[in-house]
Amino acid sequence: MRPEDIISVIFTATPDLNAAFPAAAARQLGWTGVPLLDAVEMAVPGSLPRVVRVLLHCLVEEGAGPLQPVYLGEAASLRPDLEFFG
Repeated sequence: MRPEDIISVIFTATPDLNAAFPAAAARQLGWTGVPLLDAVEMAVPGSLPRVVRVLLHCLVEEGAGPLQPVYLGEAASLRPDLEFFG
């Protein structure tokens, strides 16, 4: 995926992450032309701590095949039905 293919991004963070919002970091990394939205998730007992979720809306070429969700670190345990590379 190329940066110019990103239409918008939604970030959510668990309530235990109370520093700068992920969208602010994305702006500092140069994502200046992309609409960004931050949200704080509700506290759920037993949920993974310190998680940032990212939902990208992007353009893909016709016939490119299905997009692959990516779960990193401990988050991969949330989807044991998928094979991951990280």
